[in-house]
Amino acid sequence: MRFVSRILIGAAAATMVAVAAPAVASAATATAPATSSTASPYFDADWGPYFSSDHKSKAEGHVSVDKKAYKFWYWKTFHVKKQVCWKDKHGNKHCKWVVEKVKKKVWKWKHDYFYTVDSTLTNTKWWGGKKCAWETFKVVGMDGSTSFKNFRNCTKNPKHYSFSGKNAAHIYVDVSRGGFFGPKSHHSGWQPVYHFS
Repeated sequence: MRFVSRILIGAAAATMVAVAAPAVASAATATAPATSSTASPYFDADWGPYFSSDHKSKAEGHVSVDKKAYKFWYWKTFHVKKQVCWKDKHGNKHCKWVVEKVKKKVWKWKHDYFYTVDSTLTNTKWWGGKKCAWETFKVVGMDGSTSFKNFRNCTKNPKHYSFSGKNAAHIYVDVSRGGFFGPKSHHSGWQPVYHFS
């Protein structure tokens, strides 16, 4: 009778372990922390608000920059030392060391910086002369080049604009007033949006 009781107790204990094990595994799975693989931008910030000198135009927004690596291939010259041997007319062998220039294609890591500028342009005087709000962006590239982007708002509702590019050293904005075809007056002067560092 004692032998049978021990068998039953052992079987019950085994059953409890078998039932509890999946529950423990399930609990461990449920409490595992989640991880994120999203990379952070190299630069991410708001800019503005900036106003025209009469405060009837307002520009503000956001700029983000992503840094991406790439392989840059180029030719590199190496100086290789090697032994050159020859035989004279008597059959005697002579050798000397010479240095030769050898070109080889190699690579190194470089980076591009991709930027996106978002803007909200608000116009508080949308009637009469110079009824449009204007914003002019000046982008100075890392190579020294300069380009411009113009946006206008001739309505009473804010307008949203966006433009993108790469490898900007500096980005500025000038907020002003003007007509339908271009900015005319009340310039804010060049205000900072982004500076590479």
